[in-house]
Amino acid sequence: MISKSSNSSSVPPTQLEITSLLDAIFLAKTSQASLDAAYALTNLLINSVGFRGLHGYGVLDAIKKAAADKKDGAKRESAMIILGALLERFPPAQPISEVVFLLQDGGMIAPALDALADKGAVVRESAQYALDALFANLRPESLVAGLLPALSQYLSKRSGKWQGTVGAYELIGRTADKAKLGMGSKEEEKIKEVLRESMGKRLAALIPIVESGMHDLKAEVSKQATKTMTSLTTLLSNDDVAPRIPLLIKTMQNPSTETLQKAIHALSQTTFVAIVTSPVLALLTPLLERSLNTPTTSQEVLRQTVVVVENLTKLVHDPVEARTFLPKLKPGVQGVKDRASLPEVRELATRAVIVINKAMGDDDGNISNGQIAPTTTEDVLKVLERETKLRGGTTALPRDAELWTLARTYIAEMVREDVSLREIQRIRLSIGPYLEQIVKDDQAHMVADAVQKYYIEEDHRKFGQPIKEDTGEVEIVNTDFSLAYGGMLLLSHTNLRLLKGHRYGLCGRNGAGKSTLMRSIAEGKLEGFPSKDQLRTCFVEHNQGEDADLSILEFVAKDPELASEGRDRISEVLAEVGFTAGPEGRQQQKVGSLSGGWKMKLALARAMLMRADVLLLDEPTNHLDVSNVKWLQEYLKKHTEITSLIVSHDSGFLDEVCTDIYHYESKKLVCYPGNLAAFVRVKPEGKSYYTLSASQVQFKFPNPGLLTGVKSSTRAIIRMTDCTYTYPGASKPSLQDVSCALTLSSRTAIIGANGAGKSTLIKLLTGETIPQTGTVQKHPNLRIGYIKQHALEHVEMHMEKTPNQYLQWRYANGDDREVLMKQTRVLTPEDKAQMEKFVDLGDGKGGRRIENLMGRQKWKKSFQYEVKWVGMLPKHNSQVSRETLLELGFGKLVQEFDDHEASREGLGFRQLEPKIISKHFEDIGMDPEIANHNEISGLSGGQKVKVVLAGAMWNNPHLLVLDEPTNYLDRDSLGGLAVAIRDYKGGVVMISHNEEFVGALCPEQWHVADGRVTHKGHLAVALDRFEDSRPGSSAASSAVSSATASAVNSGAEDGGDMKFKAKKKKKLTRQQLKERE
Repeated sequence: MISKSSNSSSVPPTQLEITSLLDAIFLAKTSQASLDAAYALTNLLINSVGFRGLHGYGVLDAIKKAAADKKDGAKRESAMIILGALLERFPPAQPISEVVFLLQDGGMIAPALDALADKGAVVRESAQYALDALFANLRPESLVAGLLPALSQYLSKRSGKWQGTVGAYELIGRTADKAKLGMGSKEEEKIKEVLRESMGKRLAALIPIVESGMHDLKAEVSKQATKTMTSLTTLLSNDDVAPRIPLLIKTMQNPSTETLQKAIHALSQTTFVAIVTSPVLALLTPLLERSLNTPTTSQEVLRQTVVVVENLTKLVHDPVEARTFLPKLKPGVQGVKDRASLPEVRELATRAVIVINKAMGDDDGNISNGQIAPTTTEDVLKVLERETKLRGGTTALPRDAELWTLARTYIAEMVREDVSLREIQRIRLSIGPYLEQIVKDDQAHMVADAVQKYYIEEDHRKFGQPIKEDTGEVEIVNTDFSLAYGGMLLLSHTNLRLLKGHRYGLCGRNGAGKSTLMRSIAEGKLEGFPSKDQLRTCFVEHNQGEDADLSILEFVAKDPELASEGRDRISEVLAEVGFTAGPEGRQQQKVGSLSGGWKMKLALARAMLMRADVLLLDEPTNHLDVSNVKWLQEYLKKHTEITSLIVSHDSGFLDEVCTDIYHYESKKLVCYPGNLAAFVRVKPEGKSYYTLSASQVQFKFPNPGLLTGVKSSTRAIIRMTDCTYTYPGASKPSLQDVSCALTLSSRTAIIGANGAGKSTLIKLLTGETIPQTGTVQKHPNLRIGYIKQHALEHVEMHMEKTPNQYLQWRYANGDDREVLMKQTRVLTPEDKAQMEKFVDLGDGKGGRRIENLMGRQKWKKSFQYEVKWVGMLPKHNSQVSRETLLELGFGKLVQEFDDHEASREGLGFRQLEPKIISKHFEDIGMDPEIANHNEISGLSGGQKVKVVLAGAMWNNPHLLVLDEPTNYLDRDSLGGLAVAIRDYKGGVVMISHNEEFVGALCPEQWHVADGRVTHKGHLAVALDRFEDSRPGSSAASSAVSSATASAVNSGAEDGGDMKFKAKKKKKLTRQQLKERE
């Protein structure tokens, strides 16, 4: 006789009733009839004896027997149908049944997985239905404590058919996919977070099982195992390792020496800054262990491995996790320390051993002082047993004792998971529903409450009680929100709390979504953020497209939002910011004449006029010189009634201004009180905000190639002589009598106040504008890569294109189309009239009109050009020297042909194919996936700058001209750009107010003030800005030494006119061809 369940209503059925129902299921004519009978059986059991009837009436034994009946396909199908009905209805009604299905007597997972290999399609479908039903009904804790161990056990035996193995791997993958971040409700995302964290801790056991499947001889198994491994890697949530994951999976798939070397090399190129947790260690430890313990590993790979181990270990903050994984690596590192042949490798290994010992706590494995001991399953079992006994213990029914032994461990495992994740409020759900059927007198929820209360107190004892903030400060915003951009989730159910008068710095990587957050607040699209009528919010950004012809006062007064303020108040505020009043004052100047720094001040003045409560400042120090940055710092600190949210890559500015830092951490915003320095003390990974080469991003610039006639890297390749330039409508010249020159080894910074004429100087150098007096000479074949101050101007007309399409458009005809759009190349009415003139060369053929230039060849120390005449056949073409054409006034025609030739030379070995373009974007530090598929309009400012950089570098320029390159790039990209410039083989000239950037790269400086340029050379370069610069290291010092000794400074080689010997094209040696590639 089977006792009825404690909460059941009806009388227990007889064995005969159950047997007849089972017969009805097995002998049913149709699948539907079988399913109806299976539901009837399930409901009967749930409403009477409950889970005890599953074994008591032999239901599960009957299922196992029928599932193994090889002769009767209908029976096998019916067995899976009953199992499906039971798994669908039992766990929600009586959660304790999970123990019966997953653990007792081997559980029911194995028969269901084996049935996936059945030759009958209906049996396979029924088995899949059963597995799906179980998966849908399990809580995150049950999936981790029950289902994953059952699947791991099934896969470790490997006695079944391959289809069952595929099914098991698919379920593991599905569990990982269920934990992926999404845009669900707060409750849904909380459940995912619990599953993600819990499963992440099991990766150490899961990865070897899945990896063995990747090497299975059956293609279907290895394919599914690889897919599952990819799903498992989504649990890592570590931005440092994320880009390397495809390579790591490839290495697991093909475990050869070559793939291992590639993986180790890639990891050694990664700068680790995020805290390393057990999922990351679980993925990387097997690879590192293999590299350390393989006898054939080369010294270079060993060196890289030891460095990776040391860098990873430094970021393991939990000694418990360290003691789980590091003992596997320690013997290998110790072996390298003792036996490596190179002293350098031995020294690195010694350092790594010290770091490993420190991370693991003391040598005896004891918990070090102040370290919190983790809760174990045994600890939870003691509390659970004690509380259960206090309330009368479990029922004394037959077989209950056996079940209780399994159930209490299962429950304790789930509770331990909740405690270690500090999800204490979930403990009730992990105990109460499971005990309902097996404790006396409805005491289940009393036991659950008692255990939960115990662990709440325990949590307070370990971590302290949550502090209730009551600082007396005014809270102006407190909202929970999620933020996505395109198909990408940026923030998931995070909180933003702003206090009046605080200045918050927003820190995070490029693409984390800092500007997107600002913009969605400014546009009123952020859920829960007060509207503009309740809280006046002003977004201060660099507005590139203003009404250039209006005076500054008119421009501000025209703004509909400011119309009510009145002209006097507007003039007063403008004066406060620095725009002087009066007929001759700055307020009467045209908006178009403002430099970047003054535009920024104008945007701030507008915010002041709007009487903003919240200022959103996106890169406020871009375009500002040192004195203006100081002014902005004082302004923000003085106005304590204004709350600011600031995105900036200027670490000094954030240090000076911020009262709090909001940091992007795994799709959440975390607030740290204090400035950037205080934040870095708490979060060492913030260090990359201070040094340039502690950077994730690797930029690689192409070699510039040869310049005809230039054998020395210190010979002038472009020169300005006595140039003067005045902007239309301006009363005095922006630049006066300027002379300067650049070489292939130049590293020159142009420095000066806002509006001093720095950008004008660069525009004259590159041919964007033409000086009114003076000359600009450049090598006929010189290729210049130019990036404007408002870098996004380059791509503004191409917002609908992808970066790949933009590059194809720009170089489609073999020329750089942007060069052809320069002022020096556009034909003016005078130039067009010049083309209509008849030219008499004095060769007896009379006057003719030039149609075009067809070719160019060396002639003496210069060139001569093949001229095609209007209305004449090609056989009448003439060879005319460069000097003659310039004398006759055809300078632009000659210049255009020279550009075409220079471009052709640069693109000579560049194929304009999407695949090659993708690789080029990758070298510039941009994800090829984004470059190929995302429209430019959807990219962040930093990504757009990379598009512009890639465009400028495509034709292998000899001279790179950068106007404020640091403006839109985040710290990581800035570091990558600095290293690339340092190692670049061509000349570089830049304008930048970022002292750190200029000081690290440019020994030569041109100071622009009052229209004059003064040269300062031979400055010491701050190599300490680069972490990888050690005294005498070649990469760091070679670029610097060559630039310091630049002949432009010494005047050694710049005598006379810029004549270049044009030499015959000679066949290149193999070595030269290799260098070209």
